Amino acid sequence: MLQQILKDYWGYDDFLPLQQEAMQCVLDDHDSLVVMPTGGGKSLCYQAPALCRDGLVVVVSPLIALMKDQVDALRACGIPAAAVNSTLAVGKRRAVAQEIQRGRLRLMYMSPERLLAARTLKFLQSQRVGFFAVDEAHCISAWGHDFRPEYRDLSRLRDYFPGVAIHAYTATATEQVRSDISSQLGLKDPIKLVGDFHRPNLQYHVRRRERGLNQICSVLDHFRGQSGIIYCITRAEVEKTCGLLCKMGYSALPYHAGLADEDRTHHQEAFLTEQTETIVATIAFGMGIDKSNVRYVIHAGMPKSLENYQQESGRAGRDGVEAECWLFHSSRDLMSWKRIIDECRGDARKAAETSLECMAAYCASVVCRHASLVGHFGQTWNRARCNACDVCLGKLEVVDHALETGQAILSAVARVHEKFGADYVSMVLAGSRDKRILTNGHDRITPWGTLSDYRRQDVRQWIEQLVNQDFLCKDPEYHV
Repeated sequence: MLQQILKDYWGYDDFLPLQQEAMQCVLDDHDSLVVMPTGGGKSLCYQAPALCRDGLVVVVSPLIALMKDQVDALRACGIPAAAVNSTLAVGKRRAVAQEIQRGRLRLMYMSPERLLAARTLKFLQSQRVGFFAVDEAHCISAWGHDFRPEYRDLSRLRDYFPGVAIHAYTATATEQVRSDISSQLGLKDPIKLVGDFHRPNLQYHVRRRERGLNQICSVLDHFRGQSGIIYCITRAEVEKTCGLLCKMGYSALPYHAGLADEDRTHHQEAFLTEQTETIVATIAFGMGIDKSNVRYVIHAGMPKSLENYQQESGRAGRDGVEAECWLFHSSRDLMSWKRIIDECRGDARKAAETSLECMAAYCASVVCRHASLVGHFGQTWNRARCNACDVCLGKLEVVDHALETGQAILSAVARVHEKFGADYVSMVLAGSRDKRILTNGHDRITPWGTLSDYRRQDVRQWIEQLVNQDFLCKDPEYHV
């Protein structure tokens, strides 16, 4: 029956990996946690079973734009669905309620705040709810890459609907985040289904960012006439980058939360319908975007976590055809994210700092990019070379006299008695006359100034590479 529904409503002849198992959990009323990488078809895991059983399916979604996209797509397939959010007038909300009471709606999308309002809960208790689907479930975990405190209250669903199954879905979650999701939602002995994070058709490249847009333009020139996404850290960088690209003759539009709703909608539609080649955006763009032929994703700055990077870069090549993911980073990105993280508190701050460190280590790494990403999400890499990243393809710039350079760094760490962090050690090697170094007498040790011919930020990155290759060990608490 499920396969026939897939064919009739979506035109698919068969299931993607783990889809059938995830759908069966819904049909069996068995709580589940489903982790499928971007493009794995996780939305269908609750949409298709919704047509096989009685009752209203309530979908928790974090973004109004994401709700709209999903509802529009369902209606286009002939499936009665609606979203209730702050953009809906009172009259339209009443109309949706009447449709539910008449049993005419199959899926209803809501934010966690709207769902957990006393009036909403009371209304739903008087209806027949088939099951709850929590989309973007990583938002419930302080250790996730997009923590939203309002998601925490979803644990109350167990009190109001004790006999109704809850299913959680996300594209990126480490083992720690998966456990936290299960605990926070109060899932009962959930079946956990985790897809393969290896995307063999994606080619990963990481470079230090240079001044100007030459690096970005070289990627755009290679993919002229094809679709791509450029991610920037801030709205100001989006506007600046997009403006310069347009002046240079590239087809690009901006997307960020500071734009008017109608402008964001227009720019998104232009990208989806091939009216513009490139969308330049903050992380506000992409969640739920169903565009399979994105040939490149460029990060013009370092993302805040590997979870973010996996999800955003994973929007390339969803059709299975080869695509490229480029990451251009600098030390300024690290400082920008640290300033943002300083506003966080408690577990959320600690989690954000840990995630940022993992991301910085990835940028400095000389280990296969595919192996690094797969390993981060707790899966075993059992292949040799991926032949689809800058490391395995031999495209990294190699330092002259690498052995001697590495020995100089190790010597400096030893001579300062392993009591200082990477920034301090790089200053010693660069020959800095900083007050701390002079006070400690570290301008008189042999390694002082031995790498003064190089930029200090390069020395700093080489230290991270030695950590990444296990020649150095960074203390997790004090970072020495």
